[in-house]
Amino acid sequence: MAGSSMKDINLRIKSIKSTKQITKAMELVATSKLTKAKERIKRSRFYQSSLQAAMCDIIARDIDTSSAYLTPRDVKKTCFIVIAGDRGLAGGYNSNVFRFASEQMLGKDVCILPIGKRSLDFYRRKGYEIISDEFTYVEDIDVGNCHEIADLLTEGFLKQEFDEVYIVYTEFISALSQEPVIMKLLPIDRNIWGETVEVSNDYILFEPSTKAVFHAIVPSFVTGMLWGAVNESLTSEFGARRTAMESATKNAEEMIDDLSLKYNRARQGSITQEITEIVAGSGM
Repeated sequence: MAGSSMKDINLRIKSIKSTKQITKAMELVATSKLTKAKERIKRSRFYQSSLQAAMCDIIARDIDTSSAYLTPRDVKKTCFIVIAGDRGLAGGYNSNVFRFASEQMLGKDVCILPIGKRSLDFYRRKGYEIISDEFTYVEDIDVGNCHEIADLLTEGFLKQEFDEVYIVYTEFISALSQEPVIMKLLPIDRNIWGETVEVSNDYILFEPSTKAVFHAIVPSFVTGMLWGAVNESLTSEFGARRTAMESATKNAEEMIDDLSLKYNRARQGSITQEITEIVAGSGM
């Protein structure tokens, strides 16, 4: 029996060591990707804040209020862009995003633009109306894709296919902390983000008109906000995966230590039993 127990324990140890190698490799990959993503997020945050400041400056000029992008209307349908991960093994990263998004959707007639493989699979499985399934992998999204999404959203908004647009994504705080957040993209609030800005006097005239210029820049503004959200989410996913794999590796090491102790005890018991049997046999 002891021999059988030792064999089972040894096989278990080998299995866990093999799993540990995988989790350690995934941790190293996630760490490498996280380092690069953190550098990119610095640039995208600066870009995003510059766009916000520019939009605040434009709106502060009290431009033509007839712009559809600025005019609130009765909300019949809401479009949610939900950014989740491409893969699992990232702790509660994906489930936290979906739970948060579900809370924001309560009582609303919604359509979804999913970004990320897990997001597309989740909302397709739940039977939600999906307005596009072309943006499957977050890692593959670039500025050009964000521009395509922005054109899709602004066109649908102007055609009144939906009456407001929100984006749900995960804000990167640190490698150990990521927070799901929501941001309204359309219609644009005149008191945008509650900021008060001093109007620049660098220009006094818009050509061909303030309304035409505003309609031309809104898609670019939405593109910038999307690009920032994609970078935040991707960095958060790498951070969550690194933390999850680091924890898995530590758990594997603890399990190996515990099983090694049991193996040594079983081996010692087996040796003791053999010695006892030899001694008893020689006495006969």
